[in-house]
Amino acid sequence: MRTPLARRVCRGVAFSAGLAAGAYATYAGVTWLRYGRAMHRRRHPESLLDQFMPRYDVVEQHAAFIDAPADTTFAAECDLDLQRSAMIRAIFRARELILGAAHDGSPRPRGLVPWAETIGWRRLAVTPHREIVMGAVTRPWDADVVFRPIPPEEFAAFHEPEFVKIVWNLRAHALKSGASVAFTETRAVATDPVAREKFRRYWSLFSPGIVLIRLVALRLVKQDAERRARQAERSAFAESAIDS
Repeated sequence: MRTPLARRVCRGVAFSAGLAAGAYATYAGVTWLRYGRAMHRRRHPESLLDQFMPRYDVVEQHAAFIDAPADTTFAAECDLDLQRSAMIRAIFRARELILGAAHDGSPRPRGLVPWAETIGWRRLAVTPHREIVMGAVTRPWDADVVFRPIPPEEFAAFHEPEFVKIVWNLRAHALKSGASVAFTETRAVATDPVAREKFRRYWSLFSPGIVLIRLVALRLVKQDAERRARQAERSAFAESAIDS
């Protein structure tokens, strides 16, 4: 027989689960309605994304203030190890379970950019120490998703049916204070009506997890970049002390 405390705990857990499910369903519904009406939010004129996808069905933009120089922030973005986060690992695993995908246990690089390249993403453009644009075409609704790299000069014009084109960037903007802002933006557009309907369903269901991955990733970038900046300051101080 359950004690009063146990019953209260069960009711609390059930209530919280109901709230979470309701919030998720609301977010998915709003995402479904907004699909194809992507808001062109804050633009960064010097960004390279417009070269490859000036128009898109969905867009996600995220930024974080980093107390570190821009080149340090950019290096931390490119070197990010997504597998460090239990939350991100859980999101990847949840997708596998929901879609019935085979678990990928292949050994891969830890850095975000080299890891992405091993699964099919391609570097489309780079501004050294400031921005990189990655792109691929895929059918994200497939359980065992395959990312197909497309040469930069062919990406914007790619229009094979039943695909989704996706581009994303990592970017660091220097501030006058010596700190920086880390940006990441993801854009996607379907190549035909069939792909559009399939991707709309997929995006409505999975976009909350996709957004959460980016938020967690930026938090890790902030930790890594600021740690590197502190280490560089200590090294510089130690060297100056030795020289003096």
